[in-house]
Amino acid sequence: RTLYSPAALGVDNFTKAKERIKIQFANVEDKFRSKMLDFTNRDSNSMIFTEDLKHMIHLVEENDEDLDLVRKMMLKFASQNKELRFGSFIFGPVVMRMYYYVNRPKEAYEMFMNPEMAGFFDQLMSFHILMDLLFKNEMYNEVIKVFDVIQNKQVQGSKFPKNAVVLVLAACYKLNTPESFNYAKNLWSELTKFGHYPMRRAGTFAAALALNQNSPHIALEILGSLRQQSYVTIRNLKVAALADLNRPDDTFPILRGALMVDSAVEKRHTFSEEIIARVKSSVEKLDKPDVTQEFEKLENQLKALSHITPEPLDKQLCSEIAAGVTTTREARVRMERRAQNLRPGLEDMF
Repeated sequence: RTLYSPAALGVDNFTKAKERIKIQFANVEDKFRSKMLDFTNRDSNSMIFTEDLKHMIHLVEENDEDLDLVRKMMLKFASQNKELRFGSFIFGPVVMRMYYYVNRPKEAYEMFMNPEMAGFFDQLMSFHILMDLLFKNEMYNEVIKVFDVIQNKQVQGSKFPKNAVVLVLAACYKLNTPESFNYAKNLWSELTKFGHYPMRRAGTFAAALALNQNSPHIALEILGSLRQQSYVTIRNLKVAALADLNRPDDTFPILRGALMVDSAVEKRHTFSEEIIARVKSSVEKLDKPDVTQEFEKLENQLKALSHITPEPLDKQLCSEIAAGVTTTREARVRMERRAQNLRPGLEDMF
């Protein structure tokens, strides 16, 4: 499954444009394909123009022939544009949406890594779509490799694009190996060293990975640096970390806090069954009658008031991220920041 919704990646608008172009080319589609095949022959001196490539990207069907044709057109287009920079259209995100639409992560990754395409995909949105496509297809190591390229490029002055950080930490979490944990720790240290404040989702992936790698102390430190402390995933992870640190009694204020929330005003605070089971195990290990008694009382109250959910923590962590709605005020603030020439990369983290 993807981490970001198609709307957040612009795939829904790509689909609409695809349908529109398909109608426009209703009677000449095959003829156009044939002409483009001729143009991509090595012997041909014909140029691939911006409109040619735009049309073919939107006419692509899920077959190897079409994808190979687009690949050849892109390579020729990139090659001829090294000498003749006349087009202002930015192809990177559109191409990545095409690969996303036909679900071809391998081809998308190969084009991104192809030295002949240098600069073609140097946009934050291109990185975002590609990483999400790789994540969707469980190509987690490739997600990390793409992120390494992004860091070296520092496109738009950003070494840590917020969505790319979320996706690379999600990939590390899914890999759940000592190596991926080490990578995540180093990245988190870099982020804090440079004064960046990652998105909540990035922090919860890093903390969940720390828990899975038997490092609840690291998970707790990461969680402590995040905003929205009452958020469901942060709450669940914090309780799990305290339970794993053999401090089950320190989870009680958090559990009790859920009972005090007015569900008529605020969304009901819930805990995953697996997290409550984790606390129970920690309580049993501690073997203190007063702690056991307090936990049983809290557990019964949480159950009675439907504060315990069967939904696994992993499902909560990987729930789809919808498109963000930018208000007029937010847009104005961003414009003002850019006008003031703030330090490159900082605005991309908020």
